[in-house]
Amino acid sequence: MDFHITFTLILIAVAVVAYAFEERIPLEATAIGVVAVLLLVFQIYPLTDAAGVRLITPEGLLAGFANPALVTVMSLLVVGQGLVRSGALENVAGFAASIGGSPRVTIAILLLATALVSAVMNNTPVVVLMLPVLAAVASKARISASRVMMPLSFITILGGMTTLVGSSTNLIVAGTATTLGQPLLGFFSMTPIAIVLAAVGALYVLFIVPRLLPDRATMAQALRGPSQSHQFIAELTIGPGHQFEGATATAGMFPTLKNMTVLMIQRGDHAILPPFDEETIRARDVVMVAATRAVLTEAIRGDAGLISSLLESGDGEASRESTLVLAEAMVSPGSRMVGQPIEQSGLYGVTGCVVLGVQRHSRMIRSRINSIRLEAGDVLLIGGSHAEMRALRADRDIVLMEWSRSEIEAAPKGKQALAIFFAVVVTAATGLLPIVVSAVAGAAAMVLLDVLNVRQMARAFDRRLFLLVGSSLAMAVPMEATGAAAAIAHTLVGWMDGASATMQLSGFFLLVALMTNVLSNNAAAALFTPIALQLATQTGVSPTIWLITVILATNCSFATPIGYQTNLLVMAPGHYTFGDFMRAGAPLVFILWIVFTVTVTWYYGV
Repeated sequence: MDFHITFTLILIAVAVVAYAFEERIPLEATAIGVVAVLLLVFQIYPLTDAAGVRLITPEGLLAGFANPALVTVMSLLVVGQGLVRSGALENVAGFAASIGGSPRVTIAILLLATALVSAVMNNTPVVVLMLPVLAAVASKARISASRVMMPLSFITILGGMTTLVGSSTNLIVAGTATTLGQPLLGFFSMTPIAIVLAAVGALYVLFIVPRLLPDRATMAQALRGPSQSHQFIAELTIGPGHQFEGATATAGMFPTLKNMTVLMIQRGDHAILPPFDEETIRARDVVMVAATRAVLTEAIRGDAGLISSLLESGDGEASRESTLVLAEAMVSPGSRMVGQPIEQSGLYGVTGCVVLGVQRHSRMIRSRINSIRLEAGDVLLIGGSHAEMRALRADRDIVLMEWSRSEIEAAPKGKQALAIFFAVVVTAATGLLPIVVSAVAGAAAMVLLDVLNVRQMARAFDRRLFLLVGSSLAMAVPMEATGAAAAIAHTLVGWMDGASATMQLSGFFLLVALMTNVLSNNAAAALFTPIALQLATQTGVSPTIWLITVILATNCSFATPIGYQTNLLVMAPGHYTFGDFMRAGAPLVFILWIVFTVTVTWYYGV
């Protein structure tokens, strides 16, 4: 092999190893380093054709950063951020969570339904549709997104391999074969074998993959740690038409106030204490509850009047900001606020922030929140605008926990967000617009219709994903231009010469399955389809069997995030590393290889 092929293969091997050790070598450093080395080497030692024209240029190596697949994924992250921030999926998640009883059964049902849909619909729109729903269900069930996002991608790929239209890869193999003079594959040509592989793969995805994945949270969740389960004492003022008006106690509990413990009901001058025997909450009641921050956030989001009042200034004028910021802050030792009731602490007068809840570990509190006397170490749940939070940061009597900040829209635009989302899915799924056009238009609409502001849109971008995809596509350029990929394929196929048809089919399947995780699945399909037809002529085995082998093998893109677009879609929401895909996906590739070898021998008798 010449210098360019040798260099390309060594660089790819080094990059894959570095990606696998992402905890020690930052992914961003590996990605940008790979691109820099490629640019330098092919500039100093150019690869040219017979006429002296460069085959690999800086523009070609950097084109991956503007690749339509990458632009699509980044745009869809913005659309997903709009769905989350607008609260558009709260009702959808609530309905989905009621299916199947337990959250894990619900998630399993949703995943299996996704596999069925992906058999007759392109995989990417299916994942776009299911990703926010599954994320919302997992969030409600307090299940880490890292446990469900990768199974969503994997089971969609498994469903997509069962019919001709289930994946774009299947169509590429069929189209390439037709161009080379073969009859068009039937809609269900691969279905008998593919169903066996999909069934075995689905069992692995449902029962094994979640155990191999870390319970990885976002950075903010990791910093909060166990405090997520700690409860705040909060005060809910029940106005006319409030969501909790008319709630009646059953066996001392209020089922309507989900995940909240009612401590006291203040009705005028009368305090009603537990047990609450068939007590009904009325308008103008003040209800003291104990609940986690997540539960209180949902209650606040459902009370638009409360959010608006919290954003009003002292003179009653509404703040220019339309976003309520929630944060946690601790009363510091020696603070002048210690021993003072919240109402007289001066916090509102100095910063404009309002105390929504108090967390105290020493004893239970049963009094109106403004009359609670603060103690050192109390954690307060505070609401205010961005400007008021900046004033709070400067207050020396209280320590703001920066990682705890989150935002709630005063006027959530859930309907607009859902309309944009379904427009993206429908236009992409029906082929009315290319998915990259739909995704970019959807991201733009989220900003133009004020579902997201520019700052929130920027937060949706994932730089790790951007650099990983761009650098991987840069490595694919010399793989094809130098002939490295073709050289590997022909060399390994040559090693199988003289083996039985079963062994050749099995070895070819494994070769394609491994290569599809290094190249993209579409590139692997285009590369190996002609080789498969050559092998069909050499072995005397039907070309249809060899083409089905290519289709099934190129769909085994589980071991790396760059293998298939749906893996890229779930990488950011699941907070995955390159190594996570290798740990959970590589065993699935080898399991399907073994299942294929047994099934093709039995079904076709080769």
